[in-house]
Amino acid sequence: MKQTNPYPAKQRGIKRREFVQTASLGLAALTSPISILSALVGGTAMGIVVHSYATRWNAKAESKNYPAFTNAIQLLEHSHSIGAGGIQVVVGGWTQDFAKKVRDSREKLGLYLEGSIGLPKAAADVATFEKEVLAAKEAGVQILRTVCLNGRRYENFHSAEAFKAFKEQSLQSIRWAEPIVKKHRIKLAVENHKDWKAQELVDIIKSISSPWVGVTLDFGNNISLLEDPMEVITTLAPYAFSTHVKDMGLGEYEQGFLLSEVPLGSGVVDLSAAVALCKKMNPGITFNLEMITRDPLEIPCFSEGYWPTFPQTPAPQLAKIIHMVRAKKFAGALPSVKNLAFEEKLAFEEKNVLECLQYSKNTLGLG
Repeated sequence: MKQTNPYPAKQRGIKRREFVQTASLGLAALTSPISILSALVGGTAMGIVVHSYATRWNAKAESKNYPAFTNAIQLLEHSHSIGAGGIQVVVGGWTQDFAKKVRDSREKLGLYLEGSIGLPKAAADVATFEKEVLAAKEAGVQILRTVCLNGRRYENFHSAEAFKAFKEQSLQSIRWAEPIVKKHRIKLAVENHKDWKAQELVDIIKSISSPWVGVTLDFGNNISLLEDPMEVITTLAPYAFSTHVKDMGLGEYEQGFLLSEVPLGSGVVDLSAAVALCKKMNPGITFNLEMITRDPLEIPCFSEGYWPTFPQTPAPQLAKIIHMVRAKKFAGALPSVKNLAFEEKLAFEEKNVLECLQYSKNTLGLG
């Protein structure tokens, strides 16, 4: 899918260069010495997104072998023990005292720390948003990942009008957030979270036009929106502060196709090319593993209900994705947890994370 760009070639190069230099290298003084050195030598190990431990995070049932993580410090300590370079974790509800403890732990372990934060939904929410930004800053966070939609576009919206209203609300939320992150000199990174097509998110970032607002580039989410993963990565990489690294397995079902996170190197994403491109666009970018161990997602693109918010999607784009599903079908059964006991789910989750970190170190050179 060819992406159009309104800027002439010469001007386009300046726009992208200015964005990356101002938003990344121009802010290098804000990073820790460890982060600067890692960015220069390319040795930062893969970090871990909290969602990679979706079963273990705040688990209610007890486990001797896989005790629950109930806070960021526990996740930091575990991530360090298995060789990860940092974490991305929710910062909501942190007190300044707890944030200082997180900072102490992070500095002791030598890991980087990214936050995950909710956008203000109304003007009255801005004060709470700023409080969370300040707590994140106290802990040493320099990048805050956020999303506009917690669900999935094709499940949440059943008309073009509803999606348009969501888009307007999302833009307003980012506009409320931008002065706060600018004031406190923390970068806000909006994820392509099964809500925005790649070019839609680029248009949003350009409309905000701030060096403090960029992208958390998820390597696999937009397959659910019928977009080729490498085309998405190519489109969004120039604006990316951070990443969610994942590989995706594909399968068929009667209403469309199945989509599942799988261990790195076993799916359809060209991870080596993706990592190389992201480094080229932003030498200081972080790579965060989001290996969610769960049942496959159903993408019902053969059903009428999928399509109300995609009026401009051409038939060849659908055909291309279906061809990819059939030509690159995952070998064997896609990962599933529905028939596993709780302890088995925890063990499977840990196995997947460890396999991904090993692949990252051995094949991607991250570690």
